[in-house]
Amino acid sequence: MSVDVAVTAPGTAPVLRWGVAGLGRAFTLMLPTFVRDPRVRLAAAADPRPEARDRFVAEFGARAHASVDALCRDAGVDVVYVATPHGLHAEHAVLAARNGKHVLVEKPMALSLAECTHMIEAAQAAGVQLCVGHSHSYDAPIRRTHEIIDSGAFGAVRMIQALYYTDFLYRPRRPEELDTARGGGAVWNQAAHQVDIVRLLGGGRVARVRGLTGNWDPDRNTEGAYAALLTFDDGAFASLTYNGYGLFDSDEWCAWTSELGMPKDASGHGATRRGLERLAEPAAELALKHARNYGGSAYRPSAGEPRTHEHFGTFIVSCDGADLRPMPDGVMIYEGRGARFEALPPPAIPRHEVIDEMHDAIATGTPALHDGLWARATLEACAAMLESARTGQDIRLVHQVAAPKGAAPA
Repeated sequence: MSVDVAVTAPGTAPVLRWGVAGLGRAFTLMLPTFVRDPRVRLAAAADPRPEARDRFVAEFGARAHASVDALCRDAGVDVVYVATPHGLHAEHAVLAARNGKHVLVEKPMALSLAECTHMIEAAQAAGVQLCVGHSHSYDAPIRRTHEIIDSGAFGAVRMIQALYYTDFLYRPRRPEELDTARGGGAVWNQAAHQVDIVRLLGGGRVARVRGLTGNWDPDRNTEGAYAALLTFDDGAFASLTYNGYGLFDSDEWCAWTSELGMPKDASGHGATRRGLERLAEPAAELALKHARNYGGSAYRPSAGEPRTHEHFGTFIVSCDGADLRPMPDGVMIYEGRGARFEALPPPAIPRHEVIDEMHDAIATGTPALHDGLWARATLEACAAMLESARTGQDIRLVHQVAAPKGAAPA
């Protein structure tokens, strides 16, 4: 089964009609992309919250459904963006594919390898495209670093360091976001970014994983931190560190540029923890989460323009002839003869790379980097981190795929 996309004037890019499954935080982060990219038309959405549905209808003149099933049966939708809770990704992606819709699903792809395989098979059977994102391996500085590596100018990749310290664990959460078994915690939520990036830069094929996790706050009983060593099949290795306990903020090392590429006020340090401490009970936290979501009483659209590309902390790639450091506004190249900076202009449309990849896969058949096989390989490494932390053993991987050769998709 295939889908007919909306017709446009000759010589112009076809407009895809998007349906959004889940009007929560992930949707609000993609919203600036959707509204500014001329290849996107927001046609429909599904969310259990009537206030979110009402706002979507009023803001976009589009349809709103109370169920994802109804959204997937909507004949006026070409692509379904699955941004529902992690434990529902597989169910909703398969439902969309079986209704002939192309699928963009948020990270993590799912919560098990079996679910990932089910999603891949459903998309293949329906003849639709399946992509996974947003992850920060889409970011232009990461993709430019990949191009530099792939040029061979500095020899082979030998080692990668990845590090990020944030306030992740103390942002308002729903109960399942603090339950590892239901897709909560730092590994399911955050490791996909780091793993996706180091897999792209390191060649894709991780041979084995050793992981450790930190669960240090009994009131937030899930992983708030992790460290992992990923060894590639050619002997290169990557060290990943993430801490979401809201003390040190490593955006300090990115000139106080936030993950979303926005200026960050260093004087606001600790505000997330303090805000959570003022809430008297778990019900108040859930109410605040809902209020800040799309359509809620405290929801505020993103203000201002990104000054740089998005980022996910500090990465240093050690090659034979240079160390490479992707940064929010370009790539630092450290050679034996000195260091130089290759600047990148800020994006005209944030996260446009996600639409580029999805659009090209649908309109021209260009293979997507972040397809189901790639995302399953990333999920395999994330799941291995949790398993290794439980068992104290190295975990060998079997579902890995190689990173693309040639320039990373633009």
